[in-house]
Amino acid sequence: MWPVMTARDAVNESSPLWMVSQAPALNELVMALKRARGELETGTQGRLVFSRTQLAQARSEFSAMIRRGERDLHALAGLLSQEILGTFGLRSSAIGEIERTHERFTITVDVTEDDIASSTDLDLGTRILARLAIAEQRGWMRAALVSNVLEYEPTGPNPFNVYRLLTRIKAEEEIWNKVVDELFELDSIVLRDKQLQHLSRYVKDVFGVKAVVGSEDDAYRLQEHLHALRFSAERLTARGLPDDQAHRAFEFVESKDYLQRPSRKQSGWVALKSVVHWGGRTFEIQVQPLSNFLHERERLTRESHASFKSTRERVRDEVAQRLPLFGFYRALLRWLFLDPSSEAPRQEGIDVVLVE
Repeated sequence: MWPVMTARDAVNESSPLWMVSQAPALNELVMALKRARGELETGTQGRLVFSRTQLAQARSEFSAMIRRGERDLHALAGLLSQEILGTFGLRSSAIGEIERTHERFTITVDVTEDDIASSTDLDLGTRILARLAIAEQRGWMRAALVSNVLEYEPTGPNPFNVYRLLTRIKAEEEIWNKVVDELFELDSIVLRDKQLQHLSRYVKDVFGVKAVVGSEDDAYRLQEHLHALRFSAERLTARGLPDDQAHRAFEFVESKDYLQRPSRKQSGWVALKSVVHWGGRTFEIQVQPLSNFLHERERLTRESHASFKSTRERVRDEVAQRLPLFGFYRALLRWLFLDPSSEAPRQEGIDVVLVE
């Protein structure tokens, strides 16, 4: 029902869906929608036919793909923590927002590496919030997850004055949005549009690690160490990782210094920011002074601060206003993945059919 994907159709390795070539059903869905987009943009009337069975398989493959990415991210964070921190504890910090009042709060719980291996970061944060019961005079209120961050905290001093390592996963939990971003190359659209360029950082989905250090001098010392770092065979083997060149060291693709003026961001955010290849995957590594990290965390927790996710949704909404087909594809994928029993979204000249 969907066309078979060829090797030339494979998604670029720098794409958020870079592992899609290992997911046949997701591959076929993405490429079928991509080809259909080309036809629909010419004004040709079309008929889109989807199979429930194939959609279920695509959803399963996407979830597995994100889990593999998280697994590799936490393997890297664990290795870095052993190398830099020595002994450490592991915590999950969930930032929640009360749905009725929009008040925000942070709750932190101790977790183990087995905990993070058995669920996604988003699921872990959601489970933490599910334990809470928030009462007010009119009854009970629910809290929604704004952000969940895993923090590796040292149990003693370390040579680089690192206060903690954190993992950040920007992978979108809504499959339909993720696929549409890929099909329409959302990041490229935003970078080309002068009215949207200032929002470009909200559409880059990267598996990231952040090291929080005491001072700017500490940041430079740690950055130099990361360039020279080589993971030992013993540590790689202990984590079930292959002892090969791809895992022994970082390949630095890009490094930017946002510590010094005038390179600092207008928002006041400062850090050393690098993109590296490790273990066949792309990661972002930030090294940030503690004072700036605390300011950034305080802004995220404040009620008045718009979350990363909501800002990214605003980017998509603005693009949909310029490209109606983008908006239709968002509604289409949401319908396919979430609520296929409801009425299919409508677009002039397009018939949507769902079969067994």
